[in-house]
Formats: sequence, structure tokens, C-alpha cells
Amino acid sequence: MLKSEIARKILTYLADHPDAQDTLDGIVQWWLVEQEIKHEIGKVREILSELVKKELLLEHKSMDSRVHYRISRKKYEEIQAMLKEINFQQRAP
Repeated sequence: MLKSEIARKILTYLADHPDAQDTLDGIVQWWLVEQEIKHEIGKVREILSELVKKELLLEHKSMDSRVHYRISRKKYEEIQAMLKEINFQQRAP
């Protein structure tokens, strides 16, 4: 991560939480992680939607209106094959 990106994340956190203060360890463990999570949540939402459209995941809305995701048992073997292929490609030079 670039220094400017870390600085932006720290300042963004403090802008969102103007009364916050912490140690170096706390800033790394909490502030920077929170900013990373906020940044990634949109991507994760998009990926989950794509996996549901491909019927690799199933979604279920619970009584509290939260959506839960689980693997599609019908696609289990296909998913296993996809994962093996991905792992093979990552190991290849």
C-alpha cells in the first residue's frame, strides 16, 4: 500500500470519527482495516450477485431481512472443478 493511500485512509477514518484516537497498533488493526472493508464491500456485493446469477450460490432472505448465501449443491462438482483449475493456473509460471 502506498504512503498516500495509508494517509488517505487514516484521514478518512478520522473525518468519519472526529473524536477517535488510538495507538499505532490500534490504527493498523482497526482504522485501516475498517477502511479496507468499506472499500471492498461493494466489490463483494457485486461478486455475490454474479455467483447467484450463475447459480453457483443460493441466496435466502431471513426473517430479519438479511440475505444469507450458501453453495448450490447442484453445482458442487462444477465449483470443485473451477477451483482446481484456478489453483492450477495460479501455480503455473
